[in-house]
Amino acid sequence: MNGFPWGAFGVNLAVAAGVALAVMLITFVVALVKGMHRVVDVAWGAGFAAVAVATYGVSAGHGDEVRRLLIAALTVVWGVRLAVHIAWRGRGHGEDPRYERLLGKAPGSRSAYAFRVVYLAQGALVWLVSLPVQAAAYVRGPVGAGAYAGCALWAVGLFFEAVGDFQLARFKADPAHRGQVMDRGLWGWTRHPNYFGDFLVWWGLYVVAACDAWQAAAVGALSPLVMTFLLTRGSGQRLLEAHMADRPGYAEYVARTSGFVPLPRRRDAGRERG
Repeated sequence: MNGFPWGAFGVNLAVAAGVALAVMLITFVVALVKGMHRVVDVAWGAGFAAVAVATYGVSAGHGDEVRRLLIAALTVVWGVRLAVHIAWRGRGHGEDPRYERLLGKAPGSRSAYAFRVVYLAQGALVWLVSLPVQAAAYVRGPVGAGAYAGCALWAVGLFFEAVGDFQLARFKADPAHRGQVMDRGLWGWTRHPNYFGDFLVWWGLYVVAACDAWQAAAVGALSPLVMTFLLTRGSGQRLLEAHMADRPGYAEYVARTSGFVPLPRRRDAGRERG
């Protein structure tokens, strides 16, 4: 009863890979029709939600029912919220400059290059990062205090991510703030409340998966580490700060505000607002 069903889990890995690929294929077709590849950002959250739903279905009869439902629900709520937010934020805009720069270097067909280096790569990351979500559904032991601690971590992360996104959207919607640096609300505590929230969400999901089974802990360990790297050194914080570096007031904002973990504002770094 306490063993980990490796065979069934192996089937789930294959199903999850197929689901992630299907989401990216559908998104690629949509991108070709719309003539822009920024829609792939919407597929990031949607891909995780799809993998979580597929895992919940495939894992029936193998893992604890409460944990299966819990991990699926947490992942779907996070993924759908993120997908909806990115879709709403991008409405009425053209191609993302990141993809214009990337595809400007395409050797040959831009579409074929985009599919290889953007869609397939993102699908592979969805599969890799979702390993704790997949593994958690096959843990047979009952949900304990550790799993609920993971849920609490996830909830704090979702708060930072959702509230940070809302505060930034409201700030940017006011024409009076054009050209200014957002340094209010959660953005006065960390320069990246949404990325910090994402970080907590994935460590929380890992705790839900790992706390009651060493097998799930081993299988999913790479996931939060990869997400941490992406958020702080990959396509998250590093690229955004490079893009913002020349904006008036941003250097002062950096000097007084924590880069990632929320901390009180550094009072001795100057009081000029960006």
